[in-house]
Order: sequence, then C-alpha cells, then structure tokens
Amino acid sequence: MGNPDGSMPSLLPENSWRGDPALRAVLTSWLRPQTLAWAEPALIEMGRAAADELQDWGDLCERQPAVLQQFDGWGDRVDEVRYPPAWREIAAAAARAGLVAAPYETETLARAGAEARLVQAALCYLFAPSTATYLCPVAMTDGAARVLVEDGGAPAGDDALRHLISRDPASAWTSGQWMTERQGGSDVGMNAVVAKRDGDEWRLFGQKFFCSNIGCEMALALARPEHAPPGTPGLALFLVPRDRPDGRRNSYRIDRLKDKLGTRAMATGEVTLDGAHAELVGEAERGFAQMTAMLNITRLHNAITAAAIMRRALMLASAYAARREAFGRKLDEHPLHQEVLRAMAVQADGALHLTMRMAQLLGRIETKEATSGEAALFRLGIALTKLYTAKQAVAVVSEALECFGGQGYVEDTGLPRLLRDAQVLPIWEGTTSVLALDSLRVLRRAETLDCLSAELERLDAPDARRALDEAHLVIRGDAESAERAARRLAFRLAESWMTGLLQASETPVTLPGIGLRPR
Repeated sequence: MGNPDGSMPSLLPENSWRGDPALRAVLTSWLRPQTLAWAEPALIEMGRAAADELQDWGDLCERQPAVLQQFDGWGDRVDEVRYPPAWREIAAAAARAGLVAAPYETETLARAGAEARLVQAALCYLFAPSTATYLCPVAMTDGAARVLVEDGGAPAGDDALRHLISRDPASAWTSGQWMTERQGGSDVGMNAVVAKRDGDEWRLFGQKFFCSNIGCEMALALARPEHAPPGTPGLALFLVPRDRPDGRRNSYRIDRLKDKLGTRAMATGEVTLDGAHAELVGEAERGFAQMTAMLNITRLHNAITAAAIMRRALMLASAYAARREAFGRKLDEHPLHQEVLRAMAVQADGALHLTMRMAQLLGRIETKEATSGEAALFRLGIALTKLYTAKQAVAVVSEALECFGGQGYVEDTGLPRLLRDAQVLPIWEGTTSVLALDSLRVLRRAETLDCLSAELERLDAPDARRALDEAHLVIRGDAESAERAARRLAFRLAESWMTGLLQASETPVTLPGIGLRPR
C-alpha cells in the first residue's frame, strides 16, 4: 500500500488542492473572483507540496523527533531543543507561504481584505495533514501576533511582531503559549506563577506544565502580579523572550519533554521560570481577556487541522477502496462500504464548511467589517466548531483505519499516526466539556441566540427549530440541569449549523452518519 518509510504517496492525489473538490467549491462560492484568482497559484503550490516534500519532511520528523539537550559538554545549562533538519524545512515552508503572515500584511489585506483569513485557512488546511503537527506552532504564533497587534505597542512587542509575521525563514519566529499549570489545567484561575517588579522590568517565577512548541523564540505567558487578586481577574499576560537583548538565554529551565501518545514530532515541555525577564502586554487587568482572544485563533486552527485530517483520512480510504478487492469486487463497489465512505465524506465536508465559516467571520471581525451580530455569532461558533470537529476527527480517522483492515493498525503504513495525532484535538485549546460550558455561557448573552437563529434561518437548516427550542429550554433551566445538557446541546447546534451550510452548498446531507456521532 505504501512505502517502507510509512509514507503513502500512491494513495494521495498528486495535488491535494486539485484533489479536493469540496475545498475548491467553498472558495469558489465564498471568495470574490479576483481574490480566488490571486490566491489560486499559492493554493496550487501548497497542494503540490503537501503530496510531495511536505509529506516526506513530516515522515522524517515523526521518525526523528526533537530531543532536549539540558547541558553542554562542560556541564553548563543550555536547555536547547534539537530538531531534525526536516522540522526546519517545514518551518521555512510555512514562513514562505505566509501561513501566519497573510492576515497581517498590508499588501495582502489590500488585495483580499477580510477574505485574507479565508485564504489563510485554506492554505493551512492543505498544509496541516502532511507536516507532523507543525500547524500547532503556526496557530500559537498567529494567536500571539493578533494579541500584539491589538495590545502591543511596547518596543519588545513591536520587534517580536515583525519576526512573528515575517515570510523570511531566516528572521521568522514562532511563539509558545504558556498558560497551563499543574494544579489548575483548564482552570487558569488557579495559576500560581507570580510576576514581580524588578526596577522597570518584570520577572516571572513558577512552573508551567504544558508548553507546546517549547523551542520557540518567545512565548506569551499568564502570570499573577504580586498583590493582584485571586482567580482570573488577577492574571496578566507577559511576553517571555527566549533570549535577552545581550544574547544570553532568559532565566527559565526546560525540565523535560513530554512523552506523548501522538504529536511526537512537536516538542512539548515543562518549564520552570526562575526569574525570567518578561514584558507586560497591554494592561495587567486584561490578561484573561487577551488569552481568550488568542484562544479564538488557536481554536480555529485546531478546527482547520481536524477538518484537514478528516479529508486526508477520507482520501486514503477512498483510494484504497478503489484498489482493494474483497469478495469478488473492489471495496468501493460494495453498497455498504459506499455508505461508510459517504458518511465519512459528509462529516469531512461539514467540518470544512463550518470551519471556513468561522474563518470568514474572523476575517470580518479583524477588518472591522463585522456587525455586532456577526461578532456574537463567532464567539459562539468558534467554541461549537472546535468542539465538534475535534471529536469528529477522532471518529472519522478511526473509521478510516477500519477501512484498511489489519493494515490500518500497522505502524509502517503511517495510518496509526493519523489517529494518534487526531486524539489530541479534543484536548488542546479547551476540552469538549470546557467548550460546551463556554458555549452555554455565550448562549446566555442577550443577542447570541437571536443571531444563531438568523443564521440557521438564512441557511434554511433542517431541524433548526428543534435545536433552537432545546437551546431556549436549556438556558432558561436551572444551572445544574443546563450543565448536564451542555454537551448534548452543543452537538445538536453544531450539527444543525453544519447541515444548513451543506444544504446551502447543495451537498447531500445526512448527519451525523454511520457510527460517527460524537458523545
């Protein structure tokens, strides 16, 4: 089926842009013709690379993951993450393609305006499944750039922003996102890392427990200034550079790299901040709000990855079904197998449409074109989209592995890696339950449900009335009953929204599909 190294070029189209009619249909329908004509050469090139060198580099990174060198030969602490050359090649390709830069560049915004986010999302969607989860550093860098655009202004922030959005691999940086601590996890209100004044500077003390892309040039970290109140109101956001202006390493240690189920090529570590020099970003009282704005972007990238992994799994399973013979016929000639593939296709199409709708809304918000209703719709939609697509990615990839029979369970086919990497998506950037409760809080805001109702009515979404009636009942009920119903309601609303988008695109719809319903 594949090569001995685990790659599967024989089952992939030569160009994943040309081999993905659903993506082409969305962009043809949703972009102005002049924007699509401008963007298509980059999309064609990314589609080619995704089936060629990006796939090869991703496979190399999986076989040779990063390692941590804590000390040099003289016993001095260096805390250097050593990446394979292929990881640096992927990083350079991401920078040159503008995967972070596109929504921030004056020239790109002049050409595409709010549609720059949609073009960026499409490029990331093509890039993601081949590149050993490198879209995670892209996501965090994008989120950091947006925070610095909105709340920067200090010299260090301005300089960092130039690096974060650079297309030059020699000067491009990536950012980390140091939020999580051992005692709190998703409950960042329990964070204990403290920020202390040191003359005109800030210094951070404490531990961060999950730091993805640990080899980054900078990170944004939540910390509690001395004497600040407890809980989320007391958190501030800080820029933590890897290197000091004089070239010395900043005062933090990488204690170890995590040994993870998947995403093995991307180094995730535990960090001890031992008086690390940091710069306050924006106002100290806005730390949690800034984190939320950053999470909205990383959640979009999470959904892009989920949709892309589903498409890759479907492409592989469909190509295999056209070649594999069983019981006297090719697999794709068996009616039941046709139904399984169709159900996977509907889920992949639904994830694509809902995710691109979020990119469309985010672009309008960032360019100040969105109405208050569109902003409210995005606040709800990004939680629902991340929640639903992440769970569906695991289900769809699992179904795809089953389509390969025993070979789907064999490491040297490269297929198990898809499932391992998909499994992190419901965990990163807010678990399913955390996001279900987030969506419940947003639904209780005055105009949110009205905006969702208008959206579903515009799409003539089937079953929309039942979903909206359930939402009314849940948010009007007592707090405990509402919490118990939060996941069920979130799934129902996401499915109704996806179905409406698919119906509007004239895609055959039956959600959720055989064996693919998330719970």
